[in-house]
Amino acid sequence: MPGALLEVNKLEVGYGLPVCPPISMQVKPGEVVAVIGANGSGKSTLLRTVVGLLKPLGGKMQMLGSDLDERSGTFRAAVASELGDEAFFPSLTVREHLVLTCYGHGVPDPDEVTDYQLDAFGLTERANALPAALSSGQRRRLALAAAFARPRSLMILDEPEQRLDATIRDTLAGWMVEERTEGGGVLMATHDPQLITIAATKVVAISDTEVRVVSPTRGAEIIRNEL
Repeated sequence: MPGALLEVNKLEVGYGLPVCPPISMQVKPGEVVAVIGANGSGKSTLLRTVVGLLKPLGGKMQMLGSDLDERSGTFRAAVASELGDEAFFPSLTVREHLVLTCYGHGVPDPDEVTDYQLDAFGLTERANALPAALSSGQRRRLALAAAFARPRSLMILDEPEQRLDATIRDTLAGWMVEERTEGGGVLMATHDPQLITIAATKVVAISDTEVRVVSPTRGAEIIRNEL
């Protein structure tokens, strides 16, 4: 079996005090792991911890077979994340943001990849707009387009379905299936049962009292009936 892209063992996450029970899980190549739970259950805190924005409170964590070092070139080359922060350069257009992302990560044909991402995320007509002129949903699409434009082994996404219409959600689900088929891994927090049903290979369900790893079918049921 391939080694894990991300492995956490009894990981405790939070702000001074743990916000949820300890978490143990893996993301391997070819897996899309969805994290579910009620608002405030610790989903986003977990993701911010595994990308190095928060220090773990306890437990162990390895990324790409080594202790996490978000400053290393290996980490920055292999891990693409979109956590909803949406930090853009105010003077760069939509197209310029994507081209810059491609050049920064050594994409062989930045213009071709940029055109593809603009079309896939419905941003072609807004290619020359500045971030301030975009709607909230368009900014979300730009942030996701930048994550998908660059090479990566592991994607980490916080509720990527937010502020997307049904067509773009379907595109997103299809790309996650493609990601796992090509041997990449995805860790995402989500409230979308359809995204889980289509794309996820397993689900990490967080509650006040326990953390369970369940099937995508069961994960979708939990969202529909319990959250």
